[in-house]
Amino acid sequence: MVGANVTLSRIPQLDTTNSSVDIDLIGIAKNNNGSAAVAFMSYNKMENLLKPDFFDTSSDTVKTMMSTVISATLPKTTNTQLTKPVNFTFRHIRDFDPNGSLSCVYWNINEWLVDGCSVLKTNSSYTVCSCVHLSTFALIMQTSRPRESDLPMDLLNLVCVSVGLVFFSLALLTFALCQWSPKVNNVARINICISLLLAHLLFLLTQHFLSIIRAQQVLCAVISGLLHFLFLSGFVWMFIEAVMLYICVKNLSLISSKKREVLSSGFLCVIGYLIALVVVCVSVGLVPEGYGSEHCWIKIDKGFIWSFLGPVCVILASNTLLFIKIFISLNSTLKSLNAEVSQMKQTKSMVFKTLAQCVVLGCPWILGFFTKDRKELEILFLIVNSQQGTFIFLIYCVLNNEVRQQYKKFFRYLCCIKKE
Repeated sequence: MVGANVTLSRIPQLDTTNSSVDIDLIGIAKNNNGSAAVAFMSYNKMENLLKPDFFDTSSDTVKTMMSTVISATLPKTTNTQLTKPVNFTFRHIRDFDPNGSLSCVYWNINEWLVDGCSVLKTNSSYTVCSCVHLSTFALIMQTSRPRESDLPMDLLNLVCVSVGLVFFSLALLTFALCQWSPKVNNVARINICISLLLAHLLFLLTQHFLSIIRAQQVLCAVISGLLHFLFLSGFVWMFIEAVMLYICVKNLSLISSKKREVLSSGFLCVIGYLIALVVVCVSVGLVPEGYGSEHCWIKIDKGFIWSFLGPVCVILASNTLLFIKIFISLNSTLKSLNAEVSQMKQTKSMVFKTLAQCVVLGCPWILGFFTKDRKELEILFLIVNSQQGTFIFLIYCVLNNEVRQQYKKFFRYLCCIKKE
């Protein structure tokens, strides 16, 4: 409010949670005997009631509410004629599509209209609207409807992820039920499978029910945070496996190399999941609105995607350094140690398998940097990323002689039961 004896030269910007307004209240007051008042309000979740579907357009487009719903009025003001257009700044509450068309709209009885409002400027984070009247306002984006060619992509995603889940399950059953000497603490590999199995399963279910989940912003944000945690856990366990392999190779040079565990399985589990949990908690604390994109994943604006890609890059770089040290140590051991040939052969095989695993689990996410607007790269990323379980099953189960022997015993047992 301003009174008749106001000495201000300008009215400061009025702010709410996700929006602000600039209004010439002093100019309005001059036309009202020196006194005027403005009320600026933001409505929580009102965009779920006054939906963008009430915005009637001639083109068949997908309409998305990009802002909270706000209102601006001039209470106890006789002459409500604006001396200057009012500027509203809307912070985007959805992912910004640079190919979309933005409209500054106001509510009129039962529909959104654009008369008297226009977009002044915009970027990926916010949009400034200019209006010549006061009312209830919002920001709506129109985007082209997905082409029908996206249907085969959804089908490919369903088939590939389902196949990967089957092989993740088979690998987990093999690790849990088969008895053999993996030479490296097997707890890391089991937890890699558990983390990625749950992540891929949750992602598949989320995409299948995306239209329902996306309507619940809190649920969508929780799911994206959980996906962040599970995928990150897979990478942390991959790093732990590389560390355990490095310890195994170093132990080859020791004379009394008894196969004792350097770190207990319980301690490894705490480390494996605690690191990922800390990263997610810090991310939530710093940028709580960073979760819950249109696909219920991490939002890519403001660089928040680096809360996932940053730790991944650090882990991949650390693994690369570890493998360089492993190869140097292994080469030195081969020259100086008169070890059993079978032991050295098994260790070399384990090193190359673990290296290949790091490449297959890590490279698809690097490939993901270049998939934007490239259909062929997007398909390649989907296939490679979804078949991580298939690779783990093939390299550690099918190509392992001891496991194959276990499989043969199992199938013989099944055949005997069937004959009986």
